[in-house]
Amino acid sequence: MFDAARAALIAANAPAEAESARTHSGLIAAFARFIIAPGLLEREIGRTLGQAQYVRLIADYQGDPIGAAEASRAVEWAETFIKAVAERFQLNIPQSTRR
Repeated sequence: MFDAARAALIAANAPAEAESARTHSGLIAAFARFIIAPGLLEREIGRTLGQAQYVRLIADYQGDPIGAAEASRAVEWAETFIKAVAERFQLNIPQSTRR
């Protein structure tokens, strides 16, 4: 999702500074400002990016286990997000990364 969000910012010629889009939190903020706020993608798509980030933070930094249901939802969020970005910005996503 991180790479797809970066690709969306590039495709939209967003003036997001490289430094702000380098971290997950900076990228999410830039995505919200330059992609979601102007209506290039629906707000729900932006929410999935934030929700997946929350799950990632729990798993990576708190060490709490992520249940199968939550992991499955995160995969669904990623698939939905990547599909929406690819369609909106006419990006060619390799078939191996799609179901």
